[in-house]
Amino acid sequence: MDIQENIVNKVAQSGLVTIDLAKYAPTAPIVIYDIKENLFHGLILKEKDFREFIKSHDWSQYAGKHIGIVCTADAIVPTWAYMLLTNKLVEHALSVHFGDEDKVRQDLFEQELARLDYSVYQDERIVVKGCGDIFVPESAFVTFTAQLSKVAKSIMYGEPCSTVPVFKRKT
Repeated sequence: MDIQENIVNKVAQSGLVTIDLAKYAPTAPIVIYDIKENLFHGLILKEKDFREFIKSHDWSQYAGKHIGIVCTADAIVPTWAYMLLTNKLVEHALSVHFGDEDKVRQDLFEQELARLDYSVYQDERIVVKGCGDIFVPESAFVTFTAQLSKVAKSIMYGEPCSTVPVFKRKT
């Protein structure tokens, strides 16, 4: 006797829309420029020396990269120094940010999520994928959820087979 069972994919039939925020991750390298390298004795920034550095430095090495500017030394750096540095970097880099790699990554996610048309998720049941190979900062989940909750019918976190309810619109 040959018994054949039909396997039903209930997840596929559920009407859930799965979204992986990792697809909005930056693909270009993130490079951090530490202005401490320009400090005299690790303490102060000399304007004349800094301006000479700005003129002579090879800025082309930052082409195609996202740049974060920081100062890891315990020093007071005048605002104009960050501005001069930024002015040179924007000629070559994909983007320039103030902050470390985590801050730059957050900024880039925020920019990508701000470009989305959330209306395509109107009245949808959404599962926001939780795990993956690419790190997604918590700030991206917060931003995405804040926008998505304005249009979605429901929001869940995790995988379609195992979700945590986050939001359900009251009918």
